[in-house]
Amino acid sequence: MPQLTVVMRNGEERTITGEAGLSVMEVIRDAGIDEILALCGGCASCATCHVHVDQDFAAKLPKMGPDEDDLLDSTSDRDANSRLSCQIPFTNDLDGLRVTVAAED
Repeated sequence: MPQLTVVMRNGEERTITGEAGLSVMEVIRDAGIDEILALCGGCASCATCHVHVDQDFAAKLPKMGPDEDDLLDSTSDRDANSRLSCQIPFTNDLDGLRVTVAAED
């Protein structure tokens, strides 16, 4: 199973194993990491699962849709590598993906 490294807001890193086919948000949530609130449950309607994707993986992700783009515009910590983790399918190709949890809005 592919691995994912999550950098918490305090700088702590956790490397977790996730099931391909879930979203990155689901992998993080299932590992018991509570810094990702995911209030909407993955419906792309809240931006509480905002992460910054490591530059090395940015090109491997599916293109951002307009709804995700609009939601990220409402966050205070958006940058060029911002994504909603609920909109990133976790695949074997993303083994080693590293994401940083965005600042809390």
